[in-house]
Amino acid sequence: MRSDLRAKIVEVCDKKIAAKGSTVSLSFYAFFANKNDDAERLMEVATWWIQTHQLDHFEKAQKIRGMIKDGL
Repeated sequence: MRSDLRAKIVEVCDKKIAAKGSTVSLSFYAFFANKNDDAERLMEVATWWIQTHQLDHFEKAQKIRGMIKDGL
């Protein structure tokens, strides 16, 4: 996954954790606007989330942040 997407995911996870606490969950849609204005980036994250790691629709933000920081 592109480094700019990884940085965006970590940023969003950090904001969600700060606002809602360490147990907050999110889906991969949390990293995008409410409109589909960048299908390529959306599919890149969806592929990482669904195909590569077989994650559930909602996962803990801490888990996702950790996976990204670990280079997974």
